[in-house]
Amino acid sequence: MLNFKQEIAEYIEKVVDIEKNELEKYIEKPKDTTNGDYAFPCFRLAKQLKKAPQIIAEDIKEKIESDIEKSKEIEKVEIAGGYLNFYINKNLITEEVLKEISKSDEYGKSDIGKGKNIVIDYSAPNIAKPFHIGHLRSTVIGGALYNIYKYLGYNTIGINHLGDYGTQFGKLIEGYKLWGHEYEIEKNPINELTKIYIRINNLCKEDENVLNRCRDNFKKLEDGDEYCTKIWKKFRELSLKEFEKVYELLGSKFDSWNGEAFYSDKMSEVIEILQNTGKLQESQGAKIIDLENKGINTPCIIEKTNGSTTYATRDLAAILYRARNYDFDKALYVTSYEQVLHFKQVFEVAKLLGLDEKYTNGLEHVSFGMVLLPTGKMSTREGNVVKLEDLLNESIQRAKKIIEEKNPDLENKEEIAKKVGIGAIIFNDLANSRVKDEIFDWDIILNFQGETGPYIQYTYVRTQSVLEKIEEIPEISKIKLDNLTDMYSQNIIKLLYDFQNVLIQVTQKEEPSILSRYLIELAKSYSTFYNENKILCEEKELQEARIYLTYATGKVLKIGSNLLGITMPNKM
Repeated sequence: MLNFKQEIAEYIEKVVDIEKNELEKYIEKPKDTTNGDYAFPCFRLAKQLKKAPQIIAEDIKEKIESDIEKSKEIEKVEIAGGYLNFYINKNLITEEVLKEISKSDEYGKSDIGKGKNIVIDYSAPNIAKPFHIGHLRSTVIGGALYNIYKYLGYNTIGINHLGDYGTQFGKLIEGYKLWGHEYEIEKNPINELTKIYIRINNLCKEDENVLNRCRDNFKKLEDGDEYCTKIWKKFRELSLKEFEKVYELLGSKFDSWNGEAFYSDKMSEVIEILQNTGKLQESQGAKIIDLENKGINTPCIIEKTNGSTTYATRDLAAILYRARNYDFDKALYVTSYEQVLHFKQVFEVAKLLGLDEKYTNGLEHVSFGMVLLPTGKMSTREGNVVKLEDLLNESIQRAKKIIEEKNPDLENKEEIAKKVGIGAIIFNDLANSRVKDEIFDWDIILNFQGETGPYIQYTYVRTQSVLEKIEEIPEISKIKLDNLTDMYSQNIIKLLYDFQNVLIQVTQKEEPSILSRYLIELAKSYSTFYNENKILCEEKELQEARIYLTYATGKVLKIGSNLLGITMPNKM
């Protein structure tokens, strides 16, 4: 498909001594379409050319105007202050977009990532703890990035790095010894194990001897103690069965379930490598890497005083393993911003492992804000959690109630409510910048009129409702493009044109909300088009054009939503 930015940059490159790629970076899209489809800010050249932006704009326009007049892509160029405003050929962009959409059900798909491997570490709930609302963000952000990278041709490896190791298991083992009942745990594993964890954690606060026994239990687990290993395996097995229920509801899939425990026999190599660098130091009985000279005041603990390992040790072993086995170009870690320091430490220490710079340069922490309850932050230790399975089921039931009120005769209400309820939760999480904290609010999440998942689904359903009223989708060759030059149609066309670029922007910033906001804008534009233009009209050519635009909009809404992990209903 034509790259209009590139075309404009080529025209300007002919008359200024600046490379096309650099010029392309400066080209903007005016918020007000009366100022053109693209704008070039001439103040960007003022320092280099030693002229006022207005004069630069006049000079460039004068020199490129004759070429513009011959151009198929650009209708005209105008000056507004220090800006050059370019107006693109409406029929040409309409033809380009609609023909491309007509080719397949994978509009916007590309192979730009061919030959590149992307590892995405996401979700990672803790074994024997509730899969709570706090894990939602990692799961859906990571899932969206996984889908989008894959759609752009990257070889994508999704890893669920389960929290199945660490001192908390020493605590659970101790709690199980004291109060565990196998029957109760089998019947309701997560609830029972959570009760044990909260109880033993409180006891550890009161009695340091108990805490020391917990630490010893974990050290025994690391050393392969038969009893501790047996209990740990049971906890893991029962937890995964519970987690699968949530993943099924969300439609989440992973290529690897290797959690922290997978690296238990791989950490000795990490310690040995670090030892050989001469950077591993002893501090109060622990083994650390001092990072003060790297601007990090807190040392990275590699081994605790009792000889047990840390999160950092296991993450370093994982980096080593993933570099060797996946040959990654990028390794993304989708976790909360509370772990910023941890990953700064780990990524810095990873440079000491002797890996190629390709791998250490490709490490990236994709941080995000917290999901907050009205009462504040959640804590497993305190028992203040909202189980994600309960939340998702509640959303389904709330969606069903709304659907029954709006459309009582609708068939397959259960199935549709599931798509709407789950989609609402996912979209709400992805609607705003990932770094912002999110306060959970049902009134916003399930609002069919706001900037929400249900609104996008409703808009898609509206497109399908229009298409149901005709015998068949008109052929692209029959579309009279002049019928789609009005403002409302063109707003949609321009958004459809931008779709692939939006996906690329998501991967450049690791920010799925860019796609979420795009889908909101597309849905809004179609709603305006729908309200302002009669689609099923008497004029056949006009009707065919508007129907095809409706078809194209629905297709892109569906593709984009699916990439976010949201399934579209055909009726609501």
